[in-house]
Order: sequence, then structure tokens, then C-alpha cells
Amino acid sequence: MTIRDVGTAAGVSTSTVSRVLNGTAKVDASLARRVQDAVADLGYRPNAAAQGLARGEAGAIGVLVPDLANPYFPDILKAVSRAARGYGRRVMIMESDEDAASEYDLALDLMRSCDGVLLCSTRMDRASLAELALHSRPMVLVNRMAPGLSTPSVSVDFYGGMALVCGHLTQLGHRRALYLSGPETSWANAERIRAFDAAAAFGLDVTVVPCGTTSRHGHQAVTALADSGSLSDSDPGFHSGATAIVAYNDLVALGAMAALEERGITVPTGMSVIGCDDLALDTQLSPGRLTTVSGARNQLGKTAVDTLELLMTAEFDGEPSLIPMNLILRDTSAPPRPSGEVSS
Repeated sequence: MTIRDVGTAAGVSTSTVSRVLNGTAKVDASLARRVQDAVADLGYRPNAAAQGLARGEAGAIGVLVPDLANPYFPDILKAVSRAARGYGRRVMIMESDEDAASEYDLALDLMRSCDGVLLCSTRMDRASLAELALHSRPMVLVNRMAPGLSTPSVSVDFYGGMALVCGHLTQLGHRRALYLSGPETSWANAERIRAFDAAAAFGLDVTVVPCGTTSRHGHQAVTALADSGSLSDSDPGFHSGATAIVAYNDLVALGAMAALEERGITVPTGMSVIGCDDLALDTQLSPGRLTTVSGARNQLGKTAVDTLELLMTAEFDGEPSLIPMNLILRDTSAPPRPSGEVSS
């Protein structure tokens, strides 16, 4: 069934049918009713993409993520896709492969092809974000805030999540911990570190150790500490007696745990380990084992799309959205063992 068939049945031109279906111009009420009746009788379904082009719209939103292999992002993307369909829009996805230098050009490509863009966990610098904001396409930052820019943002409260972790460790009796850090260009990573800085006032000293985002990075970081002499059989603590490790995400925590256990240090009796994000790792990690913090990723994706839709219709009120994190207590955090007691 084509638009020409609808025009024939209604006794009007195809251009009249197009104007009625796309709402691009006023049409006499009687003609519009004839077109609508013909559409109903024939069961004609307009092509959404073609309608969007007629209105000067692409009918799609773009999403840029740093790493599609990271299991943090699929839940967000599923929620984005579901919410976008509710608005009659498609989704186009690109990844930067953790290359901050490529993000600006990738975002521009999405802006050329889409009606609006979600920059998810973007690593690009603030100056690049400011330049992108000057373009005509609406843009929303996801898990990134840029104070001073008018660009809307939707984020998980990583600072609040890490504050919960610090409070938990302090209550257990830990006084020194390690943080296996994520990418230096990550705003979410900086928020975690900001929480650790504040935790010093409550008696928890956290040492930041450069790491990364994968289980391999976590394993390598702990192995490097061991190889440098920071880990020994007589004193399994790191850096003057650290008794806990907080990881950038659950993947890093998994790698750290493997490296600890290879050296005979059990978790949590010899070292507590806490992750972040509550990733679906049941195939690699005993279900329910890892203590972690998590923000609702489905809510994050939906809120991001809702915000972008409001921005595209000039109804956004300018307030950022912050999604709280919850502490999930499981089996990898416990009080530190008494000084001098050997891990087993």
C-alpha cells in the first residue's frame, strides 16, 4: 500500500495526502477527512522515517558510549531504545573505544544524522563539550556533569555511592583502603575520588592506585603491587596496612580478587573488596558474592531519553537529574582481621 493508493481512494493528489499525514501545511477539513477515511479503509501505515524527513527530522536519536564491551552499558542502551520507541524514534549507537580524542568527531557525526544526541560517560574535555553545545542539535550528558554549561545532564550519584562505601568500611573498622582507579578522563571516576577525599574526615585513608576498567586491569594492578614488594606473606596489607580494596567497577573487583587469591589472601578475611555498578557477572563470579553499589541503569536510560525529548520540544526546565546509588551488602566485605593474624 502506497501514498498514491491513498490519494486515488480519497480522490486527492499525493501531495495533499502527504500534507495531511505529515502535518506540514493546512489542508481543507473536508479533504483531510477524506484522506483519513481512506487511510483507515485501506489500512495504510505511514513510513515514520519518511514523515520525519518531510518535517526536517531524522526520526532518530544518537547515543555515544566509550565501550560497548563494558557490561555497564547494555542495560542503559536497552532502556534508551525502549523509551525512544515510545516517542516514535529510532536509536543510532556509536562507541569511541575509550578514545577521548575521537569523541568530538563521533558526536558531530551523530548530530548530522539524528535529531538529538546522548553523550554517555563521555571522556572529552570541557572545551570540546562547550563547542558541541553550540551546534543546533539538542544534546544531553549522561553520567557527566559540566558546571557552567547549559547542556542538561542525567547522572548516577557516584559521589553519594562512594560515600556509602566509605561509611560501610568505617563501620566495619577499616582505616586504610586502596581505590583501583578508572580512566583519568572519567567524570564518574573523579566523583568517586572526591568522595574518598571527604572520607578522610571520618577516619578512612584511601590511596588511589591507577588501574582501568576491566578484570585484566584489576588483576594487573594488584599483581604490580605484589611484585613491587607492597604485598608479602608476613604482611598482606598494602601501603602501610590497607585492609580493603574499592574497585572502579565490578570487573576490576573481580580481577583484583583473583590476584589476591593467587597469593593466598582470602576475601574478605584477608582483604575486603567492594565493587561498583552491580554488573551481571553470574557466569564469572559466584552469584550474590560481591559487595557493591549500584544506581538503576534502566532509570538512567529512560530519564536521559525523557530529558532529550523535552529538550527537543523546548520544554526542558534546565534542572539536572541525579539518580541515587544503593549499597548492596554481600560476602566480600568484613571487619579487618586483627593485626598480626595471618590470612588463610
